Parts: sequence; C-alpha cells; structure tokens
Amino acid sequence: MSAPGGDGTGRDAPDPRWWLYRGTGQPWHDTDLGELLPPPPPWRRFTGGPVVPPPPSDDEEIERRLGRMSASSTGSEQLRREVDLVNAALVLRRPLLVTGRPGTGKSSLAYRISRELRLGRVLRWHITSRTTLRSGLYEYDAIGRVQDSAALHTLHRSDGAAAGAVPPAADEERLPGIGDYLQLGPLGTALLPHELPRVLLVDELDKSDQDLANDLLSVFEEGQFPITELARARRLHPKVTVMTDDPGRSAEIVDGIVKCRAFPVVVITSNGEREFPPAFLRRCLRLRMPDPDRPQLVNMVLAHLQQAGAASPKATGAEELIDRFLRSSRERGGLAIDQLLNAVYVATSGSFPGDADALEDLVDALWHRLDGVGAESRAG
Repeated sequence: MSAPGGDGTGRDAPDPRWWLYRGTGQPWHDTDLGELLPPPPPWRRFTGGPVVPPPPSDDEEIERRLGRMSASSTGSEQLRREVDLVNAALVLRRPLLVTGRPGTGKSSLAYRISRELRLGRVLRWHITSRTTLRSGLYEYDAIGRVQDSAALHTLHRSDGAAAGAVPPAADEERLPGIGDYLQLGPLGTALLPHELPRVLLVDELDKSDQDLANDLLSVFEEGQFPITELARARRLHPKVTVMTDDPGRSAEIVDGIVKCRAFPVVVITSNGEREFPPAFLRRCLRLRMPDPDRPQLVNMVLAHLQQAGAASPKATGAEELIDRFLRSSRERGGLAIDQLLNAVYVATSGSFPGDADALEDLVDALWHRLDGVGAESRAG
C-alpha cells in the first residue's frame, strides 16, 4: 500500500520511503505507520514483549491544542527542514530536541506528529526543577501500601480476638497486590512494548536539574528500565499488572523489567535557557523552531476559528490582526502564538463590549513582551 500522495505544492510527491511524516496536518486514512516504517538500524533494534494493546486516541486534546484539521502549506524551506528531521528521527529511532523562543509552537509538533501518523494519545511529561528520572518512569506508593497493611492487620486482629488469633499470612493475602501501588509515568508508558511507537513529549527539559539529561541517556540507549520493587519480588510474582499513564489502562510487567519494542517518537522541547551535555546532544537530532511566518499564522488562526464556529480570517478581520501581530512581534522581541489567538478570539467573537479604541488597548495589553514588560494597558 502506498503512502499518502502529494506534498501540497504541486510538485511530485516526496519519496514515500522517506517522507512518512509530511507536515500537512492531515491524518492518514488508507494506511498506518507500521506498513511503511523501515526496519530500525541494528543498533536501535528492540525486542520487548508481549505486545501491549494500541494506545487510546485523544482527539479532543489534540483538537484543543491544534484546532480543527486544515491543510497546511508544505512549500516553505522552514517546514521542509522540520519534516526532514522528524522523518530522520522516525527512521533512526532517535529523540528530537526542539529549541526556539517560547511560544513558537515547539510542543505542538508532538501533537501534529500524532495526528498525522495516527499514533494515539500523546504522553506529556512536563519538566520542572524538581523532576527526576524516576518520576517519569514510575511512581511507587510505598507509604500507601504500608498504611493499608497496618489497617488490615488492626482490623483483623480486633475482629478475630474472640475467635482466636489471625495468622499474619491472612493479612498479606487480603492486601492488594504490589501492582496496585505502582503506576508508570509518561516515559515508562512510552517504553512499553507497543507495536507502533508512542509519541512522548518531554516539555521544557532545560528547566530540569543538570543531571536529568545525563540520566536519560541510558534509558534512551537501552530502551528499557527495571522496576526495582518488582524485580525484588519476581521469584514469587514474575508477572505483575500495573497502572499506566493512560487513563484507565494497565500493562503486565514481566520479571520487573519494562522493555520497548518500537522506540517512541520523543519530542524534547527547550527554550534555550541552558546547554545540555555533549553526550546527550550527540544522541539527539536537533531542530530549531523559528518564528512562524504569515501563511503559517493564517493556517493556525483558521484552524482555531473553525473550531469556534467563526467565519474565515479574512471575513472577520483577523488577517489585519495577524499583520499587526507580526509587526508587534518584531518590535517587542518576539511574541507567542497563543497571544495572537487570544487577541483574535476577543476581536472576532463579538463578546467584547468596548469600542474600537478600547479593543485596540486590550489587544496591546494582550501582546505584552514575554519578559513581562508592558503587560499593563496604556490606559493604566
């Protein structure tokens, strides 16, 4: 079965063996990634199993972030570079490190990939200064298990006082299994043995502690990790069912090890607040996300206006706002896409009661500099 044809530019379609992801904003309908994705390089081949069921879809979240589906122009060199690097990450099974100013749509790339390649719910791991590798892999509620065990022991001891002593083993048999106290995080869920790769968004890695990037190296290289609590109990419990990051989903872990089968599509975003270790950078493909140009902004606004049931950008005057936004962005050192969407929604929804001057003042306040300067309205 052939890949979806055409690149939207009137030129011959790219070689389907390379352009799996095309950046058009349109999902595949007649095929799936498993039919077209070439085998991994020998050094990136993983053999985890047994295969877990396909992930749930999350069309509502993807639509909330991207708007309704609308074809995007694929003619720009900027977009072509993005598409080439995404496909290189797919073929080489390598993480994609996406850098750029805040608000340029770095995180949205993960959702565009998932929508177009039909890879299901995006696993989002938001990074802070307190984030550890363990929190992305799994969480174990040891305190909850101890508390439940103590509560059961107290209950059974009081209930069995008249009937004779209750053996300690009875408490253990009534206690929920260890898997009930374990939940895989976004990274851990992405490394389950799926038949097709999951999309994992590691958002704002530059906010992390300096050691996190180095800690990720072995996980990305090995494609697996141990769950210490299950590894200790593997003789008695070689197979344990645990909760995953997908709502209402669970997975069976064998011998306390999670081992991937299809290496996930890992999109790592960074605002460039600090550099990463050379060893980490060497194992990533790097994409610099520039500011979106006018056609891209029109497409984004159109997608979200359609979602809100509004008319076209031209009919509502949104195109004039886009031109003003581009000028203001240059003057103010760069603005974020969501600032434009906020202004367009206020201006076109009919909900703002003020006159044209009041609306202009509000738009100017919405388009404050990203460093916070000028956030107050001119009337203030």
